[in-house]
Amino acid sequence: MRATAMDIYRLLPKTNCAKCGEASCMAFATKLSEKEADVSLCTQMTDKERDKLQEVLAPAVREVLIGTGENAITIGGDEVLYRYELTYYNPTSLVIEVSDDLSDEEFEDKVKKVDEFEFERTGEKLKLNAIAIRNKSGSTEKFTQAVNKLKDSRLPLILCSFDTDSMEAALKIVGDKRPLIYAATENNLGTMASLALEYDCPLTLFVPHDLEKMKELSWALRSKGVKNIVLDPGTFVKGGTGDTLDEFRMIRRLAVEKKDPDFRFPIMGVPAIYWLFGKENDVVKGIRESITAAKLMNSYADILIIHGTEMWELIPVLTLRQSLYTDPRKPQAVDAGLYEFGKLDENSPIIVTTNFALTYYTVEGDLKSGKANCYLLVVDTGGRAVDVSIAGNQFTGKAVAELIKEVGIEDKVTHRKLIIPGLGAPVSGEIEDDTGWEVMVGPRDSSEVPDFLGKLAEEASK
Repeated sequence: MRATAMDIYRLLPKTNCAKCGEASCMAFATKLSEKEADVSLCTQMTDKERDKLQEVLAPAVREVLIGTGENAITIGGDEVLYRYELTYYNPTSLVIEVSDDLSDEEFEDKVKKVDEFEFERTGEKLKLNAIAIRNKSGSTEKFTQAVNKLKDSRLPLILCSFDTDSMEAALKIVGDKRPLIYAATENNLGTMASLALEYDCPLTLFVPHDLEKMKELSWALRSKGVKNIVLDPGTFVKGGTGDTLDEFRMIRRLAVEKKDPDFRFPIMGVPAIYWLFGKENDVVKGIRESITAAKLMNSYADILIIHGTEMWELIPVLTLRQSLYTDPRKPQAVDAGLYEFGKLDENSPIIVTTNFALTYYTVEGDLKSGKANCYLLVVDTGGRAVDVSIAGNQFTGKAVAELIKEVGIEDKVTHRKLIIPGLGAPVSGEIEDDTGWEVMVGPRDSSEVPDFLGKLAEEASK
């Protein structure tokens, strides 16, 4: 169980000095429990007391840093099994693998795709996080040549080779960039551990389908002084997918519920394995890879290595990640107010919606793609959608009336007509009564709004 605010409060000095910026030690304890403050802000504790509190606050899963600078990624840090208990921190990192046997042109093209990949959804820019260089050729020379091409990459790197000589040669080139070493196995454990310690790099422990052996080797790595470990229990596809998911879940349960020190580390999945087997075409492989990535992410994967770079394959994985790592206690919202689209005049229609981010950005996209000319009045509903905010009494006539006065829309148009969403029909009368404006019920689907506005314009011109 994670530490509660009361557990933390018992370890604080209880002086209520307010030097941490909070009114009381209890308020500070609450902030610490929600990861909204840092222990260092308390100046009334001894080093010993602070260390003890840090131990209590340490997440069930160790946080592991890969890379350096502003693009470094942190994986792990989970404290709970279920998102509703708290929230999930440090979104699953999505890594694209690039093999060392590609031609210079193919290599550069794939790296460029990874570097430039960006997709915006509900106001957030979704990107890929790192590049994995795979020693597919088995040649140390080719591996180091590929690594050398990426020594100045802005993205963190994962070095993938079981050969210790190849790994050492690669680390001599980019060891100061703190790449993730992949991977230590039963056969190369000692040498890989020494390299991880020498270069201060995180190390992946690869033990396929054997959690007992993984526990043994994890203990061995910790005994050697390796602290930053990533666990890879193997990604098995087709007939082995169920076993893979079970092992991911078991590792996370051992970390969160049992506090087993050998399993309190981030978990890696490798959906890219689909591209190594089978005779399916690239589209089928991409679909299966995407589905596997989603399954592993839902089963606590902290980092995923993927082969495909097509937008249609990555968007489902990126949007799932965004949803999983959105705090369920804090609805996504945009600022309430008046937004303008297209060419406007005193006769421009006014559409009303809520400030739930997904609703707003869907409506915004539909209005822009439909080249609509209108005002959009966004009501503060606490980040709730239309139907939910009606049920919760946030989307009301009073709220709309207050916003109309606040944004001064009455000075921008000569008419007094509002168009509300189709789902808002139950409160149309209330909005008319409280605002004094005429209310029209528009389409339920915002994609139909541009055509709806076009028909209104045609009727008005007759």
